[in-house]
Amino acid sequence: MDHDSLILEVADFETDVLTGIYSEETGQPQPLRISIAARLKLPAHFAPDTPLEASKNYMDLKFAATEALPPGVHFKLIEAVADHICETLFLQDELVEAVTVKIVKLAIAEAGEKIGITLTRVRR
Repeated sequence: MDHDSLILEVADFETDVLTGIYSEETGQPQPLRISIAARLKLPAHFAPDTPLEASKNYMDLKFAATEALPPGVHFKLIEAVADHICETLFLQDELVEAVTVKIVKLAIAEAGEKIGITLTRVRR
């Protein structure tokens, strides 16, 4: 990448999401560890008095992975959860150029391994 960039990140927060394809998973919220990185359009310079509107509130990232997920909807794949988070952030703010979502399924780890996905979407 040969231009300036700003990545806003919220890493390793845990939330329960209705997800899974196996019978023991359906109907039960699964604990997920989610990290989100959003690449934002940059102003020419960040001065000491630059307003928040020139960037983004990091809590918006967490909101996209918690309250913004539709209640009662079961996501068969965690890829679909990640996709929904990306779309929420694109709709929420035109400053967002790209989003990377990393999801680790906590319930399936047997020896502390991190099993999950990383999805990156670029605004189209």
